[in-house]
Amino acid sequence: MKKAIIYLIEFLAIQFIVGSVIQGIYVLAKGSITPDASAPLMIASTVVSNLVIIILFLWTRWTPVSMNYVKSRPWGVAFWTILAALGTLLPSMWLQEVLPELPNLIADDLTNIVNTPGGYLAIAVAAPVAEEVVFRGAILRALLQGGRRPWVAIAISAILFAIGHLNPAQMPHAFLIGLLLGWMYYRTGSILPGILFHLVNNTVAYVIERMYPGSDEMTLKDFFGGDERAVIMSVVFSLLILLPSLFQLNLRMRKSSFKV
Repeated sequence: MKKAIIYLIEFLAIQFIVGSVIQGIYVLAKGSITPDASAPLMIASTVVSNLVIIILFLWTRWTPVSMNYVKSRPWGVAFWTILAALGTLLPSMWLQEVLPELPNLIADDLTNIVNTPGGYLAIAVAAPVAEEVVFRGAILRALLQGGRRPWVAIAISAILFAIGHLNPAQMPHAFLIGLLLGWMYYRTGSILPGILFHLVNNTVAYVIERMYPGSDEMTLKDFFGGDERAVIMSVVFSLLILLPSLFQLNLRMRKSSFKV
């Protein structure tokens, strides 16, 4: 548990330090941070800090790297992982709507980042890879090696994953997805399925935000023009994608010693 907490602190500390340094350099060069510069600076901070995190965790082997899982050609797992990621979207949105509303501390920042060049790289590429390297490849791995029961270790890693987002509105979704990603890592010993799932999830969120600015404040009922029946049908349809995908993943993912 101690290692897991240390990894989380390092993850958050690097983001804070890199962000502060980039902002400090900009202020020294320009005198102040203007509204137009805010989103580009956040994108630069996100990309650079996550790159530093990835390099550090791989270099120190806190997250071991191997090509064994790729060599096993897990194309079936990849296919069903993509479908599972798509199938979780609407049920997750619906569940978040029925839960008590939590403060969304980054709503405006997210909208600005999405509508700024480089936003996709920050949200849908850099962040997913870094988070899988840290929360599954290092934190969950440390918890599993610490002798905890697998589902206890997965649950703890999911809680830390939710805390790591530092945004209450994202925490329920992050916890539930963290359970799924943790299970995928436990079954395969690889972070690659989790990275793929995370990339798809964040890409769809990015596209929705581009198409419907401020969509984080919209409900499914808003999306479907107030038709409650359409909302229920859409959630059921998504579950008909998600549940078979999870069944197939359970069949195709084999416990292994792969470390990727």
